[in-house]
Amino acid sequence: MTDTRENWSSRSGFIIAAVGSAVGLGNIWRFPYVAYENGGGAFLIPYLLALITAGLPLLFLDYAVGHKARNSPPKAYRKLFRGGETLGWWQVCVCIIIGLYYASVLTWAGSYVYFSIGQMWGSDPEGFFFKTYLQTTDAKTFDFRFVGHLFWPIVGIWAATLIILYGGVKKGVELSNKIFMPLLFVLFTVLVIQALRLPGAVQGLNAFFTPNWAAMMDYKVWLAAYGHTFFSLSVGFGIMVTYASYLKPKTNLTGSGLIVGFANASTEILAGIGIFAALGFMAHAAGTEVKDVVSGGIGLAFIAFPKIISSLGAGADLFGLLFFSSLFVAG
Repeated sequence: MTDTRENWSSRSGFIIAAVGSAVGLGNIWRFPYVAYENGGGAFLIPYLLALITAGLPLLFLDYAVGHKARNSPPKAYRKLFRGGETLGWWQVCVCIIIGLYYASVLTWAGSYVYFSIGQMWGSDPEGFFFKTYLQTTDAKTFDFRFVGHLFWPIVGIWAATLIILYGGVKKGVELSNKIFMPLLFVLFTVLVIQALRLPGAVQGLNAFFTPNWAAMMDYKVWLAAYGHTFFSLSVGFGIMVTYASYLKPKTNLTGSGLIVGFANASTEILAGIGIFAALGFMAHAAGTEVKDVVSGGIGLAFIAFPKIISSLGAGADLFGLLFFSSLFVAG
């Protein structure tokens, strides 16, 4: 039977797309905070061990399953064992939930690209983000009110995603990654260079890289390392199974996986350098210690960084555009 399934145009096209799936918001706003909270520089040891002993093997497994079955996760797992289709559909559901969440964050990041011009969040970035922009009280408050200025951009993100998927593997997913991944690399590299030039950057880097060896005896640190590795590499979500199913029959899966895994890890360390250099500046400007200004996730991106940007003076607009554009492209 002839296999008419579309293939990636080349192995490099697949690698770029796979790196694009792995490298994302978690690299920028999650890894630096997780590393700092779990031993600083010492966290790199359990992190790299988690990558080598679990992350890469599971990535290879995802590739092998997809490449062998040449089908979607439900059908691929059904070929492996009875009841496997249920696991495949579970992964599909997880991807849908992630897609809904990322569409919201992309909307926020895109809006903040505009807000960063002139620092429209004013002197109270937290109040602006929650009360003015999200029209809620705080991060713990759930509200199902219709907010027009959020809803329609999210619909636009979904529409753009469907257009990319409609383009197929080569003209959709691969082409979009060939555009956005180099753009992300340029934006984030310039951002990190700018952050390293700020007063107090060394203070932030010392906080990030100074090892707390005692933390290595805490099992929670190791759980954090393995948990972040699974999250960051997108293993077990069905994404890599799907991507590998479009590879040509003769492909170096191991080599591709190694490139993707270590490219993702390198990006996370680069993100840590840039983020903590900026947090060091924030602490320097406030006359306090880095530990007093460290945050992660939404708090880092939409509260702490607007405060940092507002403190930059003449370079505020450029730094804001670089940071929020990087967030948008990473999503």
